[in-house]
Amino acid sequence: MVLLTELPPEIVQHVLGYIEPSDLGWVPRVCKNLYHIVNGNTSLFRIVYLNNYDNPLNKPVVNWTQAVHDIVRLQGIGRRDRVQDKKNELSFVYDTVKSFLQNAATDTDRFPLTTYLTSRNTEILRSIFEEETNQSAFLCRSTIFGRARKECICSDNHISSVQGDHQKSAHLHCLFGMPILYARPESHQTRESKMSPYACSVVYDLRRYTENTKWGPFMDDDTDRVDWEKAEAIMIVIGSNLRRLGLARFPLCRSFWDSPFAGAWPQSYIPHPISRKPDSLEVPDPLELQDPYGVTGTWLRIVCFLDYTDFHIYNFAEGAQLPRNIPRPALDVGQATRLILMRIRVTSIEPPGPEDGQELPVVHFKGISQSLDDSYDDNANSDLRVFGEKGTVRLTREGEVHWTTFSIFNGEERWRSESVQIGGVKSSKGVLGHWFDKDFDPHGPAGPSAFWKVSDDIAAEYSEIMQNFLPSVHDTSFDKLGDEDEFDRPAYRSDDDEDEEDEPGLELEITGISWVTWTDN
Repeated sequence: MVLLTELPPEIVQHVLGYIEPSDLGWVPRVCKNLYHIVNGNTSLFRIVYLNNYDNPLNKPVVNWTQAVHDIVRLQGIGRRDRVQDKKNELSFVYDTVKSFLQNAATDTDRFPLTTYLTSRNTEILRSIFEEETNQSAFLCRSTIFGRARKECICSDNHISSVQGDHQKSAHLHCLFGMPILYARPESHQTRESKMSPYACSVVYDLRRYTENTKWGPFMDDDTDRVDWEKAEAIMIVIGSNLRRLGLARFPLCRSFWDSPFAGAWPQSYIPHPISRKPDSLEVPDPLELQDPYGVTGTWLRIVCFLDYTDFHIYNFAEGAQLPRNIPRPALDVGQATRLILMRIRVTSIEPPGPEDGQELPVVHFKGISQSLDDSYDDNANSDLRVFGEKGTVRLTREGEVHWTTFSIFNGEERWRSESVQIGGVKSSKGVLGHWFDKDFDPHGPAGPSAFWKVSDDIAAEYSEIMQNFLPSVHDTSFDKLGDEDEFDRPAYRSDDDEDEEDEPGLELEITGISWVTWTDN
């Protein structure tokens, strides 16, 4: 019988390419022959990587050996029993998860019919972070989690967060994408440990809306660096409201807000079958072919806001004028939620400016947005138009995707938003940011916003979106979005989320899929 070590090296390498990555470290210890075959064999590590993880395609891994070692080490850290034994590995975990996601690739063979696709890399990350001690060790280390756990009452970097563990943990949480709504995931969830009031104290605190931050989720140091603690707070507030309203159950929201790491990597967006119908004779616009961000299409947007009286009392009432380094108290009052469809199209593309990331151009867009509660007020329909930087997508100098939009009512600009896209260029995870008065009114209002792409077709029919993304809504007789005729929609009522504790608040009423409702946090 021929021994493994007596076979030609290329055959031995082929055999070893199918072992588990975690076992590859043991092979060189068997004998000198195997040591020399494995040690420094970049080709072998490349084979092992591609046999177990996503093929990076046009995002090549520079060091295959290091990449395999890092993932094996990450999984080993995740298997440690206690939170205390993991916490000091945050920097390594942060760098490895980011790199692993950057090299993820959409698995269209296994998941051919969804827009919010998964990958082998994200399935591995999900298996690691489904363990609640890993969530506590790495995803719940930001300032607001410390406040909720009574570990810190105030912070000198309250307004301008510094780079460090807080930022890394918040960024990981945003990539995880499934808002953690309690301060201690590994322990019993109680009403006192809810995260939403602490997140609200961030997104509704007007002191955080400054000229330096562009009133968006950026650092208060006149740079374009993303403040991931702000982005995390936005995600928690919106995710909490979606869950309480029962909307996280719908396919249109579930895969973006209730599925860890779904689409949290560049180029993860893949058109759903309702996009760009195969029998369509429409010729793609040349501008769309040059647009690296995938702007043109239909986007779903969520906007949350406080009653203005609550908002004003929280920011300006007697006793509310705190020093800037002192956070405002947790805010546990009702909020309104609005769902909006944006249909936008690229209008022009220009080279990046000196303050932009230089790898990609600046893309301008315009279109229309329509509130899916057309009975709420006269401002339900608006235009998104290009005015200078308004209606643009660009890279920051750090390489993050920065969106700026203006909403226009009755021909006048009214609301502006500044946002960052989670996961990078053309990710399907979505965009998190702030909306506010376009004149930067120091008295507000302002609040959190998020949007994500649901179709490449800007003329996607309302009925098709309902059928494909919201199967619970059975009526399919709606006109195309954008028509001025009022929709005659059937009523639909959703029960409270089974996982939430019973708390006072208005029951959600959906007319078709339209609502503006107030909920308690």
